[in-house]
Amino acid sequence: MAQQSDSQTSQNQRPRARELGIVVGVLPPGPLNAITDVAGVRVGHTTLIRGDNIRTGVTVILPHGGNLFREKVPGAIFVGNGFGKLMGFTQVDELGEIESPILLTGTLNVARVADAAMDYMLSLPGNENVRSINIVVGETNDGSLNDIRGRHVGREEVLSAIRNAREGAVEEGAVGAGAGTVAFGFKGGIGTSSRILPKRLGGYTVGTLVQTNYGGILQINGAPVGRELGRYYLKNELEQPDGSIMMVIATDAPLDARNLKRLAARSMLGLARTGSPSSNGSGDYAIAFSAAPEVRIRAGETGNLREIRLLGNDAMSPLFEAVVEATEEAIYNSLFKAVTVKGYGGHTVEALPVERTVEILRRYNVLNYDKRLK
Repeated sequence: MAQQSDSQTSQNQRPRARELGIVVGVLPPGPLNAITDVAGVRVGHTTLIRGDNIRTGVTVILPHGGNLFREKVPGAIFVGNGFGKLMGFTQVDELGEIESPILLTGTLNVARVADAAMDYMLSLPGNENVRSINIVVGETNDGSLNDIRGRHVGREEVLSAIRNAREGAVEEGAVGAGAGTVAFGFKGGIGTSSRILPKRLGGYTVGTLVQTNYGGILQINGAPVGRELGRYYLKNELEQPDGSIMMVIATDAPLDARNLKRLAARSMLGLARTGSPSSNGSGDYAIAFSAAPEVRIRAGETGNLREIRLLGNDAMSPLFEAVVEATEEAIYNSLFKAVTVKGYGGHTVEALPVERTVEILRRYNVLNYDKRLK
């Protein structure tokens, strides 16, 4: 990880939503309550905090630890609102395969990040004769806090994030691609969550990771937090709700691209539950993949008949519930873990105030409801 400020220590001390008694939905989270609860998935960040004006970074999600070009994963992308610069979309949409790391960054860094990721992929053993790779890079605009025109994320930052991608706990808040993002008028960032289905429904895991940089009227478990705090869309002094969100969804359920796209679409329901209107200028994208080893598309198989076992349509509804819940909670985690950041042009974006928010949630009686309900 690149240079960190003292804010990282404060960030680590801020609670996740569930630690405050904010329980989303009915399904249990995985042991880490993170996208990395899906076996084999790895996440890495490089965070750039330099001087007064650079607040940016890159986040990498690896569907597995091998050569993704030699062992592609089924994948799909759903566009909730297409005001964005997502790279690699059309080939994923056409073939239903993801063959590179999934990278998230700031808007004007997309091309630089893709170039570095291409260097990485071409350098892998087994790819010596490869002449075409579809790199997937998502973005949100971090120009409120970052010198976005400087395009400060380069080759070393990308390669560092890939090299340092790990299974296990995922850093959240103002890290990686979330270093300079803003959500609901507060500091946004990276958040993650997961859900596990009951064994009778397959015991599958669904994990999400979000990069939050959008607006609206914040609500948490239905409580009107944004209005209570006096920061919300259509309040005269608040900026427009434009921005973007990238949502990455992993599952170990054996799904094909068609049902992965259906799964990705349901993440928009989790987004809506947080108070987003999916505004005109918000690029709202969901990228979903299956990490199940048995559905990988291995080199040499693409031209032959493949025999695989897939979940059918009738098995999808529990997975839909899982992704809605995990997306909603991941967004809350991105807000609660983020710290106040001062950046470009002296602009300061405050973190969501934890104590005031908890008091609001307590007043609306939405904390720890899982302990009151059977």
